[in-house]
Amino acid sequence: MKKSIIFLSLLLVLSLSACGKSSDNNNNQGAANNNAGTSGNTGTTTGQTGGNAAAGNGEATFKANCVSCHGNNLEGAVGPNLQKVGAKYSADEIAGIVSNGRGGMPAFKGQLSDADIQGVAQWLAAKK
Repeated sequence: MKKSIIFLSLLLVLSLSACGKSSDNNNNQGAANNNAGTSGNTGTTTGQTGGNAAAGNGEATFKANCVSCHGNNLEGAVGPNLQKVGAKYSADEIAGIVSNGRGGMPAFKGQLSDADIQGVAQWLAAKK
């Protein structure tokens, strides 16, 4: 019994550490792809402006940073199902969770820009 608890704890730690490492690599790849064919972009997905641009970037930011834990279709994997997260949390609440982490979810405040966090939060808040 004790060995299985230790094993499950290690498995959880490894799974959660994979989420953070995935986001760094994918975020850098996404930034490189976003720079292709544009000028004046600083290497982040926040080069676009306007209300819909942030929401449009939300899906791309999610795919680059969150899919490994929450699934391609928001169905959940290591992290919870997010298909109807907007019915439970507001965009501000989701932004707080993404920024500061919660439970087993790591904080993304130092890994994503505020605009990227807001874009993901707005995109997820629309999922009702």
